[in-house]
Amino acid sequence: MTPPNAAVLDVTGVSKHFGGLAALTGVSITVKRGEIFGLIGPNGAGKTTLFNIVTGLYPPDAGEIAFNGARLTGMKPHQVAECGIARTFQNIRLFANMSALENVMVGRHVRTRAGVGGAVLRNAATRAEEAAITARAYALLEYVGIAGHAVEPAFCLSYGDQRRLEVARALATDPVLLALDEPAAGMNATETAKLKRLLERIRGDGTTLLLIEHDVKLVMGLCDRVAVLDYGRKIAEGAPLEVQRDPAVVEAYLGGALA
Repeated sequence: MTPPNAAVLDVTGVSKHFGGLAALTGVSITVKRGEIFGLIGPNGAGKTTLFNIVTGLYPPDAGEIAFNGARLTGMKPHQVAECGIARTFQNIRLFANMSALENVMVGRHVRTRAGVGGAVLRNAATRAEEAAITARAYALLEYVGIAGHAVEPAFCLSYGDQRRLEVARALATDPVLLALDEPAAGMNATETAKLKRLLERIRGDGTTLLLIEHDVKLVMGLCDRVAVLDYGRKIAEGAPLEVQRDPAVVEAYLGGALA
């Protein structure tokens, strides 16, 4: 049995350049099983680039990514998802004209077995799997609090509900680690409070969370540990209170945010 505080994600010495721009330089973080780990920093600090490398969208120029002790470096996004890492995006990426239920069903594709043959023949196994996918998708809509909008097109949902729909779709992959890129962006105070309760529930149900967020109050009240990036380098890591008091962090980021 894996110890509860064992490392789930190990990012070691990761660097990434885009032409002459160093987006990341030698960044290392370790996310432990069952925690909520926050990644903060000014715009352009490299946070989303790191997410894109972890989830297989970008290859690193240097460094290694390991998940549950196995090497992830070089894997494609669908392979990373199959290993147990799901993500949401800074900009909402839903299928706007598909229903909320259908959007979540799409997220189950990495856990399904029916191929082209099953889809054509519509055999009993395929029909049973489709029924299970539908039931699971509806249960996830209930879990995030938007089951009442199951048959509505995604574009008809409120902004906050679209964010929750993205979370439900990511959860449909049965992730071990859920990576959330600014999930509270654009939310009002009420929506942010609901999101905080949802993320706490997800962690309580056994999913580890890696969170990029500019809402400092949310990060400091939610995360167990926080790492801070600035100009592609990690300048601090630790418990939220420790990071808040770090002079380098205050100078680079938190001074203005807290003010």
